[in-house]
Amino acid sequence: MENTPFLGTAIVSITLALVFYSIGTWAERVERELKLWHIILFLLGLTADTFGTAVMSEIAGEIGNDNLLHAITGLLAIILMAVHAGWAIFTYWKGSQRAKQNFSKFSVFVWAFWLIPYVLGIVLGMSH
Repeated sequence: MENTPFLGTAIVSITLALVFYSIGTWAERVERELKLWHIILFLLGLTADTFGTAVMSEIAGEIGNDNLLHAITGLLAIILMAVHAGWAIFTYWKGSQRAKQNFSKFSVFVWAFWLIPYVLGIVLGMSH
């Protein structure tokens, strides 16, 4: 896997997703209210993760290294991130003040779930 030309691009992209999503999630949690800049970070995280995952999937397919658990959790994480981003946008513009203040519970859940394929990818990458 270390000889694939786009591996570094995928690693950087997925790591940026971790940075964007972590900052957005935990800043929202600390500030106790959903703000526009949190949503921007969620969308950047979703974009970076989707791009990095697409590149990694291509690499895995080329070298015949598909892991079903990693693929399923990764796909579910991207779906959850997309639902989360959509729900954040809706909550920000149409939600009550209480909804904006309680949104972080869902954010932390999605962030924690996203860590499963992230860590699994690291473990699988180190085992090859």
